[in-house]
Amino acid sequence: MNEELILKYFPETDSVQRERLAMLGPLYREWNERINVISRKDMDNLYLHHVLHSLALVRYIRTAGLSPASIFDAGCGGGFPGIPMAVLMPECRFTLCDSIAKKIKVVTEVSSALGLDNVEPLCSRTEAVKGRKSDYVVSRAVTELSKFIPLTRHLYTKGILYLKGGDLREEIDGCVRKCGIPPESISVSDISDFFEEEFFESKKIICIFKQKH
Repeated sequence: MNEELILKYFPETDSVQRERLAMLGPLYREWNERINVISRKDMDNLYLHHVLHSLALVRYIRTAGLSPASIFDAGCGGGFPGIPMAVLMPECRFTLCDSIAKKIKVVTEVSSALGLDNVEPLCSRTEAVKGRKSDYVVSRAVTELSKFIPLTRHLYTKGILYLKGGDLREEIDGCVRKCGIPPESISVSDISDFFEEEFFESKKIICIFKQKH
């Protein structure tokens, strides 16, 4: 699968975005040979399992009518979901944060090769980041929500958009109980509502919006 899969769902992409989407495959194949950021057996599914999965957040943001000016990708690994999002959301500033320096090197080199001037790589533990806030924190299942929220709640002003799979009821109940999150501030969206591929059948977006006082 290649970038045509992305254009199926985002036909409005311009020529620059299409060129950048096409570059993702060769770039990640090259960097993955040097620094293993994606399972090697998964490289053939890069566009389905990693790029399109990341872009479910873009589809959600647009469908929900959100217009973030800044997004913080916590635990970005080699750049997912942040880099694909930054390609399709040039109007938004992205901070891609991971504590592992070699992963941030991949983020730095890939975003530079793509010419993405809206990406800032940051090598740090999320809880150690001080003095900056973004509209939203995004992440792709780096840990349980009840552990993730205390590490990131100082980083966002509007909410968290979290990619996760499976039955999430217990995890959400634990988040409400342990983190004091009002149940009404949490919603779950099925990615299968956006994309028809079987891979997305159990994949979801957990949305936690900061309550206005």
